[in-house]
This record gives sequence, structure tokens and C-alpha cells, in this order.
Amino acid sequence: MRLTLHEYPDGVETQAGPRVVYDLERNEAWFESASVGGPALVWELDGDETDAALACDVEIGAGWLLRCDRIDFPPGGVAHRHTHPGPGIRRLLCGELTIQAGVIERTFGPGEAWCEGADDPVLATASGSEDTSFVRVLLLPREWQGKRTIRYLDPADEAKPTLQRATVLLEERLEP
Repeated sequence: MRLTLHEYPDGVETQAGPRVVYDLERNEAWFESASVGGPALVWELDGDETDAALACDVEIGAGWLLRCDRIDFPPGGVAHRHTHPGPGIRRLLCGELTIQAGVIERTFGPGEAWCEGADDPVLATASGSEDTSFVRVLLLPREWQGKRTIRYLDPADEAKPTLQRATVLLEERLEP
């Protein structure tokens, strides 16, 4: 199965189907059909890859859900080495975020997107001089509905102050 991210700078109107529509100006998200008059992002599950900003292979089973959330970091914020229980595509809204995954390290700027697989260990470090935010769509097993998904690899990191803030914009169950 493929998860794709599409960008629509002049707005979009979508029909029913397994997709999330995010309004960049209003910081709001909808599942399936929506109409946005300004800049929008659309994540589609098994949608058309034509003109996709990014496409990732994902594996999901029965009993999964789509979650769209926004993560905001203050200057210098760090998400210590962690994993999530499902795959997803993230897109940076503002600031700068350095992602270290294994031996690969890359810094993303506004408008850039990346994939993270289920249980991929990553370390995320935000810009030291400005606020940093990204929006993402995760595919999660249903037992994670309403729960925080970040799982730190070092138990000591769980006790450290969390500077990043996650805001869940929507969660929708995927029907078989």
C-alpha cells in the first residue's frame, strides 16, 4: 500500500475516500471530502501518485486508524531518540528540523517532507533560533487511538522535560 502527500497551493476539493485534507492557513484537518480555498495538503492512502510531493510504501493490517497531528517545537527543542508504532509522512511548516535516523542525518526546511516507518528510531532537533512546526499523518493500530505515540529508546529520556507539543487534529478509523 502507498501513502502519498500532495500539495495544492491554490486550494482543493476532495471526494470521499481514505484521505486527510489539511488547511495550511487555518491549521484544520478533515477526513475524506473537504473543500479548502487556500493552500492545502492532502495525504491519500492508495491514491494517485501523479504529482505527489512524496510517496511511501506502508504496511497496515485490519483495525488501523489515520491520525493527523501537528508538532510544535520552541527554539532548540529536541525529541530524543524515539519511535512511533506506525508509519507516516511529515511536512515541515516552519523553522528547521534535523532528523537523525541511524547513520543518516538530514536537515529539513519549510515545505520539505519525509517518511518515517513504524518503529524507525529517530532523533529530531529543532532550529536553535526560531519556532519549528510540522504536520503529519500517521497510520496506527487502533489500540493507539487517543494515546501519545512517542516511545523513547532510552527510558531516562521519558523523564526529561518535553519541549515539543503535539496537537491531534483528527483521528479516523480505517474500515476494511
